[in-house]
Parts: sequence; C-alpha cells; structure tokens
Amino acid sequence: MGREFIDMFDEWAETYDDTVTGQDPQYKEVFDKYNEILQAVADAADGYTLEFGVGTGNLSEKLLAKGLDVTGIEPSKEMREHASRKFPQLQLVDGDFLSFPVPGHEVSAIVSTWAFHHLTDEEKEQAISAYAKLLSKGGKIIFADTVFSGAEGRSKLIQEEQDKGHDRLVKDLTTEYYTTMQVLRNIFQTHGFHVTFKQMNRFVYLITAEKA
Repeated sequence: MGREFIDMFDEWAETYDDTVTGQDPQYKEVFDKYNEILQAVADAADGYTLEFGVGTGNLSEKLLAKGLDVTGIEPSKEMREHASRKFPQLQLVDGDFLSFPVPGHEVSAIVSTWAFHHLTDEEKEQAISAYAKLLSKGGKIIFADTVFSGAEGRSKLIQEEQDKGHDRLVKDLTTEYYTTMQVLRNIFQTHGFHVTFKQMNRFVYLITAEKA
C-alpha cells in the first residue's frame, strides 16, 4: 500500500480516531457515516478475512465482533501499535497491499477502508491479480474508498474543496492515487470479478467485487 506514505501514516496515528469522528473540518465529509460504512464492509465479509490498511483497528473491531478469523495487514509501525493496544486479540502483521505474508489456505474475503487509493492504477491491477489467486470461488473483495465518477467529477470535486479552503484535503486528492469507477471496473472484470459500486457519502463508495 504505497510505502511512500508510511511517514504520513505514522504521523497520523495519534489523531486518526479524532479525524474519522469528524473533529477535523477538512475531512468531515470524507468520513461522514464512518461507522455505517465500516459496518457495511464487515457485514459483507465472511470466513477467513484479510484486512489491508488496518490503521487503528476500527474495522477490525467489527470483523472480530462478527466472529471472523481475521489477519490484519498494516505497514505503519505506529498504526500497528495503536491497533494492538486496542485489540490485543487481533492477528496483526507488517505488510501492504502488494507485499504481505501469503496465507496457507484460501481466503474468503479481502477488505480495506480508506486505503486502496495509496496504490497507482498499475499497482491496483497487480494487487487485484494477486487477490484473484488467493480468493476461493465466490470470495469477495470489499473496499470502501474515495473513487471519482470520471475526469469531470474529479475536477468538480477538487474545485469545490479548493473553494472551501480545504488545502490539506485538496493536496491529498491531487497527489495520492485516487482513480475512477471505470478504471476499477475494468481491472476487476479483467481478473474475473463482478463488481458493484454503492455511494456511501459524498466521497466514498462501497466497492464489492465477487470472484466468479
């Protein structure tokens, strides 16, 4: 998952939970309906689950509460330490979307929230190709992330945030690797997935891809 962003993740670890609960005005809309979105991802997961980009463990909590066997994968040492303190029962390893310990058995679900955009489009395809080999038939990839409807939608959303003076959010939207629904749809379909997109807030879509 974009190891070039590790320093940012480490720095964000202390304030991440404050940000996702709406205490940072610049990111309030990005994390609108945060708990509802996490629950939607957890509800769609079954069986042995890999979670990428665990962060401070908020999705992990919901997966564990469902009784799932979960392996959490997180590249940030600071984030891992926060998640481990909160949920010592969570199996947590150092890794990212492209480099992680491969489990010795089939995976039923691969989940992630607010993280897949840290990969370039080429890296996203590499990741989906690898996951297709890990997942059992009918297995699912369930991601919640910011996705643009297209080039026009990207420009419009960024301009609206510039007009609000949300400089940090605009920097994120223009320097991280946010993609479009069509690009993601093509990647998933190329690797044998049926994919759907459900808009959850102004920025975030629930992306559900099922292996044929």
